[in-house]
Amino acid sequence: MYSREDRIKAIELWLKYDKNLAAVVRELGYPSTKMLSIWCKAYLHEKETGSSTMHHQRAGRYSAEQKKRAVEYYFSHGRCLARTIRAVGYPCREVLAEWCEAVEPTRRTQSRKRVHFSNEQKQEAVIALCSRTGSANELAKAQGVTRTVLYNWKNALLGKEAPMAQKKPKDLPKDKDQLLSEIAVLEKQVQRLRLEKDILEAAAALIKKDPGVDWKELSNREKTILIGALKHTYPVKALLTHVGLSRSSYYYQRWAMNMECKYTALKAHIIELFEQNNRCYGYRRIHEVLSQEGVKVSEKVVRTLMGEACLVAQRKHTGKYSSYQGEITPAPENLIERDFHAEAPNQKWLTDITEFRIPAGKAYLSPVVDCFDGMLVSWTISTRPDAALVTTMLDLATNTLHDGEYPIIHTDRGCHYRWPGWLERTGKASLVRSMSKKGCSPDNAACEGLFGRIKNEMFYTRNWRGVTMDSFMEILDKYLHWYNTVRIKMSLGGKSPLQYRIGLGLAA
Repeated sequence: MYSREDRIKAIELWLKYDKNLAAVVRELGYPSTKMLSIWCKAYLHEKETGSSTMHHQRAGRYSAEQKKRAVEYYFSHGRCLARTIRAVGYPCREVLAEWCEAVEPTRRTQSRKRVHFSNEQKQEAVIALCSRTGSANELAKAQGVTRTVLYNWKNALLGKEAPMAQKKPKDLPKDKDQLLSEIAVLEKQVQRLRLEKDILEAAAALIKKDPGVDWKELSNREKTILIGALKHTYPVKALLTHVGLSRSSYYYQRWAMNMECKYTALKAHIIELFEQNNRCYGYRRIHEVLSQEGVKVSEKVVRTLMGEACLVAQRKHTGKYSSYQGEITPAPENLIERDFHAEAPNQKWLTDITEFRIPAGKAYLSPVVDCFDGMLVSWTISTRPDAALVTTMLDLATNTLHDGEYPIIHTDRGCHYRWPGWLERTGKASLVRSMSKKGCSPDNAACEGLFGRIKNEMFYTRNWRGVTMDSFMEILDKYLHWYNTVRIKMSLGGKSPLQYRIGLGLAA
């Protein structure tokens, strides 16, 4: 998984940081501390003994006598790897195959490569069989098959009841009408073969299918494309019957393809909007953005186009996170009582701590959410969920308050919000404290919902392997700025929190 250069880089950094595993993983973003410990032990062993163990090469487990016994049994009992392993009790299939190749590489049975004939080749052979002047054996030899295989192809394509073109004089029908009927049957069979040949050529040219494609594997849309290309040469009814497509499905697919041409430009624009907004907008938000741009289209059309383009906002359900550590100081009453609506900014604040776990380590986010419009008043990001995380956040939030603003700040019952430093700062700013019930996350549902949106839109949809902790915190901080200024909320009339406040004259 990792090259030797990657491992050496990690080991050198481990030595530089006084053999601190966590510091190396945090900076590089790989591997786990357990795997790094294994690399370091192997490196020290190599340095002491002079033998390389960096690639985890296993020492030989089997003696030369055991290998010889297993190889001899394999060659003397039908050259079957599974039978040999069951008999001698060792090793695995891959190891036994290597032993056999190393001892006698020419004695291993080589599987014969089967020759596959396409439907077009079979059709040409059957046509030659029906119109031949020589014997069937000579024709089969020229095709590289047996006479039986040749006649099996004829029976599969034309049916067992189909007469052969070449007959002995004594077997020729004497009735003229019978001869004419047989000629008509043969003409229909030839027409059928030509039709199938043209369809195969069209499939190879239009939808890039192999010449021996199975009709059952084609979608209704692909069948419709083939029929559209050949409908001027053959009747539509005959084409529908041959490819196995109903008349209603054919005309529906034609209508659907015409509609796709109508919405091609709109579909490309929807994809662009989805990518620009962190791949987290559903069809309702995309429809709202299009409405703001003056594009008149229904939500149903937007939903359909996003489904065709596989534009789905990723969602992931995780277990609950709780920082509750017991009652350490008296808790204030729940003044919010699950009423997360405010008439003006800075009336009701919510705060909590959430965790982000990546291969490089853990990061913790502590924001302050305004119930008026969901704006993030302030936030702090750190690698440790300590007191400085919440106190710095609170200081940043209180610095935004104007004279006469004393909001209610609602938290859970964690120790971060009950220690003297927190109590001192809330008292100095004249903030009204409010706390949820013990172990009751719905009492702070608006803040928990914020964490869910952040993780679904920014965190769960990405692969964080190889990302350092500093880079991750920069990405998270950038997303939170975008959340405040750009990300639209349907509850705010399709505006971001900042745009909403600017519209009300509450922000510049």
